[in-house]
Amino acid sequence: MPTIKRFEEIEAWQTARELTKLVYTITEEGKFARDFGLRDQIRRACVSIMSNIAEGFESKTQPMFIRYLGIAKASSGEVRAQLYVAKDVSYLIEEQFNQLFQLAEKSSRQLSRFISYLESQPNSYRVKEDTPEYET
Repeated sequence: MPTIKRFEEIEAWQTARELTKLVYTITEEGKFARDFGLRDQIRRACVSIMSNIAEGFESKTQPMFIRYLGIAKASSGEVRAQLYVAKDVSYLIEEQFNQLFQLAEKSSRQLSRFISYLESQPNSYRVKEDTPEYET
């Protein structure tokens, strides 16, 4: 696996970004836009996926990164649950539901694979300095 230098290169983050943009667009319309609780919660959950991937990437250790990826994966599950609510109360048409659900599922699968990969590299540390210089 090539070295990832920026969190923006992580495929799961890119998928989560696409999901977030679409959720924001769809929730600006119709009944969904007026259901402030559900609208805001699903938006926060989408943003949480992106944010936790980024925050984990910027953390100091691989175990912390894996922990944040797990939180991002949980947020993906939260989005999927909220999509069912939105579908059940007819805020989403079937096509919208399917498109959003597939992106949320894709993000979750990508996160699972990434977590598995990182866990298979137990001796890898995330923070490495090119030339550490310390003054005492």
